[in-house]
Amino acid sequence: MKAAVLRQVNVPMKIEEIDLQEPRAGEVKIKMAATGICHSCLHVMDGSLPGVPLPMVLGDEGSGVVTAIGSGVSNVAVGDHVIISWSPACNYCKYCVSGRPVLCVNQPVFGYMHDGTSRMKVGNEDILHFGPATYATEIVVPSSCAVPVTKEIPLDIAALIGCSVMTGVGAVTQTANVPVGASLAVFGCGGIGLNAIQGGVLAGASQIIAVDISDFKLTAAESFGATHTVRADRDAVSEINKITKGGVDFAIVAVGNNKALAQAWDSLAPGGTCVSLALYPAGQTMDLDPNKFAAKELKLIGSRYGSARPSIDFITMVNLYLEGKLKLTELVTKRYEFEEINEAHRALAAGEVTRTMINF
Repeated sequence: MKAAVLRQVNVPMKIEEIDLQEPRAGEVKIKMAATGICHSCLHVMDGSLPGVPLPMVLGDEGSGVVTAIGSGVSNVAVGDHVIISWSPACNYCKYCVSGRPVLCVNQPVFGYMHDGTSRMKVGNEDILHFGPATYATEIVVPSSCAVPVTKEIPLDIAALIGCSVMTGVGAVTQTANVPVGASLAVFGCGGIGLNAIQGGVLAGASQIIAVDISDFKLTAAESFGATHTVRADRDAVSEINKITKGGVDFAIVAVGNNKALAQAWDSLAPGGTCVSLALYPAGQTMDLDPNKFAAKELKLIGSRYGSARPSIDFITMVNLYLEGKLKLTELVTKRYEFEEINEAHRALAAGEVTRTMINF
C-alpha cells in the first residue's frame, strides 16, 4: 500500500510503498476512502509539537471499508463501512466502563499498536502510527477505532465525523453541556471551531459569537450558525461584553494560542465556563487572573475529543447529518489528490481553508 511518510520535521512528507501487515488479535484492516487534513498533524510537521518519534504516517480523521479482521473482533465485519476514531479504548478500565473512553488508561504507547509493535514497514524499518495513521491507502487499527455506520452516508463525508466534527460539536454538547438559551463564544473558526458553532446551534444557544482574525473564517462561521462575529485583533472582549451585556456563559477555545485562551477567560460572565480543546505549541503557558475563579465562580476545563463515546456518538452525528441537522459537506473548502498532501497542509497553515479532504 501507499502512505505519506514524515521522516523529518519541516521536510515534506513523501508518498512511499509500505508493507502493511495483516491485523492481529483485536485489530481491523481498512481500505481507506478519505482522510481529513488536521491541524494536529501540521503541528507535528512544523515541529510545534516536539518529541514525536519518526518516521511516522500521520492522519487522525478518516473513513473506509473493512477488508480483514483479526481474531476476537466482533464489532465489525468485512465489508462494513466505518468511521475511524483516533482514541483506542480497552472497554474495561474505570474510564471506559463509566462512559469516558477517551480517557482510557490502557491506550497503546504513542506510535505503536497495543502489543508495542508497528504494522507498517519499509524493509526492516518500522514506520510508526500517528494514531490511526489515515494518510495511507490502507491501515490497521484496534477494533475499538473502527465504528460501523450506515451506507446511507457517503464515506468521504463520514470521514469528517472522526475528528473535527466530534471534537467541536462534543465540546459544546457533551463536555460543556451548554443548555438551551445560554450564550456561547467560539475562539478560532477553523474546522473544529465551525463544528463548535454547530454544537451551539444543536444545543439551542441564544447567542453564538464567532471570534477569529480571518474575515474568510468569520464569514464561514455565519453560514454555520454564528449570530455575531468579532475580530480577535480588535478588542474582542469589549465587543463580546457589548453583545452579551456582561459576558458569555460559555467560551470554547478551538485554537492553540494562549492569547485566545486569555481572551476567552476574560470574556466570561459570572459563573461562566471556558473550555479549551486545542493543542498548544510547546512552551506556551497560561496567563490568567486566578482571583476570578473565586470572585466570579468561573470554570476552566479541558475537552479531549469532545468527550466522545465514539461507538455511540459517531452514530448520532451520522443521524443528525441524514436528518439535515448537521452540515458536513459545507465544511470542506477543497479536495486534494493524495499526491497533493503537502500542498493541503500548506493551505491549512496559511489559513486559506477551513477543512480539506483527500479521497483515495
